[in-house]
Amino acid sequence: MMLSKSNSVNKLFLKYLQTKANNKCCFTSTNTDSLKKTSLNQLHKDLGGKMVEFCGWEMPVMYKTGVLKEHLHCRTNSSLFDVSHMAQLKIHGKDRIKFFESLVVADLEALPKGSSKLSVFTNDKGGIIDDTMITNQGDCLYVVVNAGCAEKDIAHIQSKLKQFKEKSGASDVHMEILGEQSLIAIQGPKTEEILQKLLGKSSSVDLGKMEFMTQLPMNISGIPCIVTRCGYTGEDGFEISVHSNQAQKLAEILLSCTTPKEQGILPAGLGARDSLRLEAGLCLYGHDLNEDITPIEGTLAWLIGKRRREQGGFPGANIILPQIKDGVSKKRVGVLIQGPPAREGTQIIDPITKQPIGNVTSGTLSPMTKDSISMAYVPTSLSKVGTPLTLLIRDKEVQGTVTKMPFVATNYKKI
Repeated sequence: MMLSKSNSVNKLFLKYLQTKANNKCCFTSTNTDSLKKTSLNQLHKDLGGKMVEFCGWEMPVMYKTGVLKEHLHCRTNSSLFDVSHMAQLKIHGKDRIKFFESLVVADLEALPKGSSKLSVFTNDKGGIIDDTMITNQGDCLYVVVNAGCAEKDIAHIQSKLKQFKEKSGASDVHMEILGEQSLIAIQGPKTEEILQKLLGKSSSVDLGKMEFMTQLPMNISGIPCIVTRCGYTGEDGFEISVHSNQAQKLAEILLSCTTPKEQGILPAGLGARDSLRLEAGLCLYGHDLNEDITPIEGTLAWLIGKRRREQGGFPGANIILPQIKDGVSKKRVGVLIQGPPAREGTQIIDPITKQPIGNVTSGTLSPMTKDSISMAYVPTSLSKVGTPLTLLIRDKEVQGTVTKMPFVATNYKKI
């Protein structure tokens, strides 16, 4: 159900976003002089972006249209997100698969050339160091990691690479940091149509035949790019890796597809990115996942393929694999709340003893359904869909119900 033009709903949603500034998980206004800046920084400002600090970067949280319109435009048309703050890496060498499988839970041996896979780095206790996207480019692995974990992830890979080489001898593997590449995401149901036109009639690429989670090199209006069909909104779309000296030109070309009636690609900031991913039931690292939560507790067992389940070989396998068989004491669930949105850290309490039994990790007011939606960790005994929960919001008991995720149906490309 689409959101109506109710001023009360609009104000409630915007008020909720404003309250997030008081929460440690959110975007904060600050002196931006010392912050890192993407190659689209000036473009954001020219477009009226409200710039905030996010993971050490100066990024737009919203534009003049506001978060609510940006969110809805992505669901109905197409939106552009600057995700250049995420780190792009390449893992080279004939031992790259063996090495990287010693860090993540994915079955990379079975990953076809040109295909991408979501995975997680794990630690020795089975916790998640970060989530990551890995693509088999044929002669190397292309890896994207989160901005907030980039330095930690790169240091982790370098440390493990040294250990790997020392243990196995003269191993043929090394990491390349793609510091001159920017990353632009375009998301929404109109995106394929728009991008196909920009490829031109002479292009051999037929996006209608490009599957979700695959990657191809393309020239977009003459600009060389590496394009992956993926995203973080629940909509169909693409992430485009482009040399930073061409990034602003590319972004301007993409945004020029917008008509006076606002049909086409419009810019969207971190606020809409957060509400979109939550409606899609997608985790935000550092909030819904962390180094003390295993993939099984995070309901991400599907990341671990059959061969990896049988052979292990990744950090924490001795903890994670038994959890697949025996279960866990807590797990991540979706929650519908009969009241105001629950912020991160909101306690879920036992209705009788009033003692905490779980906590909310992400929450917002859904622009699409108008419901207050959250992700939370609860005892596995209370994780079944339909189970009632009691949340303590502003010292008041509010009722919620465990529900299926995603909260809004996803629109990924199907062939």
